[in-house]
Amino acid sequence: MFNSKSRSEETASHTSTLVGAGTTITGDIESTGDIRIDGVLKGNLKAKSKVIIGTDGMVEGDIEGQHADIMGRVTGKIKVQELLYLHGSSILNGDIYAGKLQIEPTAVFNGKCNMGGANIVELNNSSIANAVNQ
Repeated sequence: MFNSKSRSEETASHTSTLVGAGTTITGDIESTGDIRIDGVLKGNLKAKSKVIIGTDGMVEGDIEGQHADIMGRVTGKIKVQELLYLHGSSILNGDIYAGKLQIEPTAVFNGKCNMGGANIVELNNSSIANAVNQ
């Protein structure tokens, strides 16, 4: 009544996607809303909002998003603009590019970590080689 947005506009801006346990998706996923993976994704995931990988969730590919909570398994690179939270049962094999990082003591992480502001820049091998040779 007092809200200028219609119900459909409000729902569209707060959408969530769930890939349930027992579901396997092969291919890339792009989402404008929040997304939770409790099944298996064999492909890259790109979200403009929050990414959640549940305790039974598994991703074999790269993940990009605004925020991410990882409780399951990820094999691939993760790029998060703000907070990446690795919960106790999580296993991550891949590099991290995040604004902020929180890791519980029982989480497993194998890879490189790059932290910084909203503009996270990945160095390529040639720029690293040039820096070493100078």
